[in-house]
Amino acid sequence: MKKIMQSLLLLIPLFSISQESLRGVIETTNSQKEHIGLPGVSVHWLNTSVGVTTNKKGRFQIPYTPKNKKLIISYIGYKTDTIDIKNTQELQLLLEENISLDEVQVHNKKKATSISFLTATNSIKISENELLKAACCNLSESFETNPSIDVNYSNALSGNKEIKMLGLTSPYLLITQENIPSVRGASQAYGMNFIPGTWIKSIQLTKGIGSVVNGFESISGQINAELRKPKTDHPFFINLFSSMSGRMEANTYMNQKISENWSTGLYLHGNKRKTKIDHNKDGFLDAPLAEQINFMNRWQYINPTSGWVSFIDVKYLTDDKQLGDVSFKPKKDKSTQFEEEDTYGAEVNTKRFEAATKLGYVFKDKPYQNFGIQTAFSTHDQNAYFGKNTYNIKHESVYINTVFQSIIESTQHKFKTGLNFSYDRYNELIDTYYDYTYSGNSSERSFGSFFEYTYDNLDNFTLVAGVRVDAHNLIGTFVTPRLHLRYEPWEQGVLKAAVGSGKRVSHIFAENQKIFASSRKISFLNDESVDDLKPESAWNYGLTYLHHFEILENQGTVALDFYRTHFSNQIIVDYETPEKVSFYNLSGESIANSFQIETAFEWIQNFEIRLAYKYLDVKEAYQDRVRQKPLQPKHRYFANFAYETPQNQQQAFWKFDATYNWIGSQRIPNTHGELPLNSKGYNLVNMQVSHIFSPNFEIYLGGENLTGKTQKTTILGADTPFGTNFDTTVIYAPIVGRTFYGGIRYKI
Repeated sequence: MKKIMQSLLLLIPLFSISQESLRGVIETTNSQKEHIGLPGVSVHWLNTSVGVTTNKKGRFQIPYTPKNKKLIISYIGYKTDTIDIKNTQELQLLLEENISLDEVQVHNKKKATSISFLTATNSIKISENELLKAACCNLSESFETNPSIDVNYSNALSGNKEIKMLGLTSPYLLITQENIPSVRGASQAYGMNFIPGTWIKSIQLTKGIGSVVNGFESISGQINAELRKPKTDHPFFINLFSSMSGRMEANTYMNQKISENWSTGLYLHGNKRKTKIDHNKDGFLDAPLAEQINFMNRWQYINPTSGWVSFIDVKYLTDDKQLGDVSFKPKKDKSTQFEEEDTYGAEVNTKRFEAATKLGYVFKDKPYQNFGIQTAFSTHDQNAYFGKNTYNIKHESVYINTVFQSIIESTQHKFKTGLNFSYDRYNELIDTYYDYTYSGNSSERSFGSFFEYTYDNLDNFTLVAGVRVDAHNLIGTFVTPRLHLRYEPWEQGVLKAAVGSGKRVSHIFAENQKIFASSRKISFLNDESVDDLKPESAWNYGLTYLHHFEILENQGTVALDFYRTHFSNQIIVDYETPEKVSFYNLSGESIANSFQIETAFEWIQNFEIRLAYKYLDVKEAYQDRVRQKPLQPKHRYFANFAYETPQNQQQAFWKFDATYNWIGSQRIPNTHGELPLNSKGYNLVNMQVSHIFSPNFEIYLGGENLTGKTQKTTILGADTPFGTNFDTTVIYAPIVGRTFYGGIRYKI
């Protein structure tokens, strides 16, 4: 009865003043300068008690009479606006953050990981709080606590971790930094190690086909890393990390306000591993000796008066790895290993330079209308040898993307359109001791245009339809359509559907560098060569259901999704024949089905639980028959538990985080009986404890792979590394056993 009376009281102003009302939407901009609705904004008429708050999409409707002249808009952390009202024409207002506030206390705790109910795409935001739950040293290690991404070692030598989404490896993902393509081409093998975790503010993960605005290459999804902003982030930060596996790391950044509009940041990262570890006693390093120096200078320009926003980034890194035999010494053994054949060693040395700019303009009188241009240039120079095999690659890339966004008559009808250009030049040198050599230059050029239309009825239905046309020197001229739908059948539930296509040119050697750390012979069918491989093409279909629920007066969510990727052409990487790897075009069926159910809720105050189950059915047509993709578990169970102690007056408190994974059985390709045909399922447990002494200082201790699970035989033919059966590519379980780490974080 009390709720009914409250509802009736809220209706009194609607009938006592007038039937006429004023409608509008109040928005802010996210890091991509996209407009998003602000819920809970206070809207009231000046010198009256008539007021409302915006709904979850930022929409409001308030009673109106000609006497009402000024509308007050207020929201904590944003500048209060007073709007002159002359008629009932629908309003679209853009609030600016009040950056002059010394302190804003937020009492509603933000989720470390959240699934968007409002966007048409199936998007997951991973905040910096989630990244701090584990030893997140780079982007590839940022998904240890996320069930949507599978993380495993790519081979037994490099220590490199590869990721998979929807059962497909990272080349089928679009990996970007602030929506600029980042990890692609020559950087596919190691590029995710080149983005330090402490530089990342948040990660947006989109499952399934993405937007046409970001290109035609994404097939299984997009991972977008949002970097820290010099204007709004801490003036100084340092993180020191050390682990029992011999890895030491230092991260620091310094931000400085130069003028009213300009800010700059200097970001430094360094890691080193000098300790030689060989727990399984096979004579090879479990983790490589490594040293990386990474530098970034970032400039940010914001002029709210003029509407201009800009970022300028310059980055440079050197990354050196030594792999192989524990006793290998490069200066002494590099040349003699070709003759003596007793000490196997490898080195991977990379130098990379990147420069990127982003320029955006918001029209002063039309806050719903904006224009942006992104440009990026990079050079990637890698020199590597693995025993007697040599693989060198140099990749130069240019990327330009322009986007114009506006509306058609009202904010219910929005559109984005633009042009983009990309150019990539590759120079590869391959020289193997099993008689395969390749030396050549290749280039890719594409020019594309796109149009994306969004319809939002501002209540329960959203449609995003996009199409792009690209002219590519290797693929030809082609059309890429994509469609996303969102429907809210009831208050607590949301249905999403997506369908679209993607294309890409596969760079088989850059994307499969692990083959050089083996004696497998490179083979092509029917006397073909690498030039006979066709571009990859696929359709992706997705269906998602999201549901809010309440348990013990705490909010929770359930997410179910199913995705199917169907390839019309795919480059098959065939490891089914021992001592050989074959590359050929798809002739038959290749599909990847993914089903996942996930729930997240707060069981008691400050105790959060996330549970998930994932089923993957990935099949490819090999020469003889359709097979389940090897080294891909069908089943995975996931659980994450996070607890924080109540904060005292000095704001000191503890954080406890634990992540559990059960990885199911995996099919293993033929190894002449050295490994079983199928692996057994195994458990993984990671934990971390953090003590936050104050908002400025904390320490953390953690353990990885606490069950101590390792693959017994990680290197086939380890006793004869120059023999025909030497192979480091068949990895289905952890290589490094139980390990502990610790570190400190300090910020001003």
